Amino acid sequence: MEKVTLSVKGMSCGHCVKSIEGSVGELNGVQHVEVNLNEAKVTVEFDQNKVSLESIKEAIDDQGYEIA
Repeated sequence: MEKVTLSVKGMSCGHCVKSIEGSVGELNGVQHVEVNLNEAKVTVEFDQNKVSLESIKEAIDDQGYEIA
């Protein structure tokens, strides 16, 4: 398992949290997603043999948020 914390711009509310946790959490190989609005960070624990970090970043980007 790999664990990464990404800085994400544009998150401001509970809807943002659900949007990111839902889209990233649906990816095959993602074990856990945690969004911290106060720090503007998303922590993801995932199996790098099943899903790439790039795919995780794309899922966040597709929801309309920018990875810093």
